[in-house]
Amino acid sequence: MRVDIQGKTRVLGIIGWPVAHSLSPLMQNAACIELGLDYVYVPFPVAPGDLPKAVEGLRALGVAGFNVTIPHKEAIIGLLDELSEEARLIGAVNTVKRDGDRLIGHNTDITGLIKSLQDDLGFDVKGSRVVLLGAGGAARAALVGLCQSGAASVTVANRTPAKGECLVAGFRSVFTGVNLALCTLDILKGDRCLKDVDLLINTTAVGLNGTNFTDLDLAPMAPAARVYDMVYNPALTPLLVEARKHSLRSANGAGMLAAQGEAAFTIWTGCKPPNGLMKSRLLAALDGQDMLDNGVYSK
Repeated sequence: MRVDIQGKTRVLGIIGWPVAHSLSPLMQNAACIELGLDYVYVPFPVAPGDLPKAVEGLRALGVAGFNVTIPHKEAIIGLLDELSEEARLIGAVNTVKRDGDRLIGHNTDITGLIKSLQDDLGFDVKGSRVVLLGAGGAARAALVGLCQSGAASVTVANRTPAKGECLVAGFRSVFTGVNLALCTLDILKGDRCLKDVDLLINTTAVGLNGTNFTDLDLAPMAPAARVYDMVYNPALTPLLVEARKHSLRSANGAGMLAAQGEAAFTIWTGCKPPNGLMKSRLLAALDGQDMLDNGVYSK
């Protein structure tokens, strides 16, 4: 616990609604203390209708930076002065840095996912064939990150084909070297399309509260294929249980949550957090509680 806050202490934080469940304060404050940096990270509950006033308030108060979580990731864009290339492509912001009087929007979800795939699955995206389950905001960030990292193909599997088409349509002209395709969730019913997949990523909330994909069957996947579930609570989702059943290497989204936090910390402070610190604090916290309000990747 911080007991040495003083007049020079710089403030970081997170805005969202709700935000009381966020584990970002635990991770970020641990890194600040470990490095001896005079920062403190606090949660700011901001109702949707209050977002413009809240952003201007944070600007006026000189807050050094803040994370952005549900439901503000897209709505905040028009309130900022500039966007990073990643935030512009994804169409969402999860990290804001103060630069003088300007507020710059970033998105560290890409860095978080790619780092977690490397660290937790030993997976190199370059040249790989990937299937994304879902077509929401998390899928959009994943698609951009995978394409930027050199994936050979990314197939979006979604219950509603039109939503999947909407996701990939705008990126076909941006990532011309990547084969972007669509299919329905029937891909999980033993469909032979999974036979040639190197990586399967769940970007949806399926897996929370015991929910599962209908007729889930990963048997067609090759032994060297990987499975990644952005849901991190419970730690072992039905998708990951199925992956283990077929001896497929798999991981949940806790590593992504920690890695995106590390990237945000570096953007704000210019320092790299101690290796593994945020993830260890996160896992300890998750182990000590039965269920979070949102156990799918966000902050």
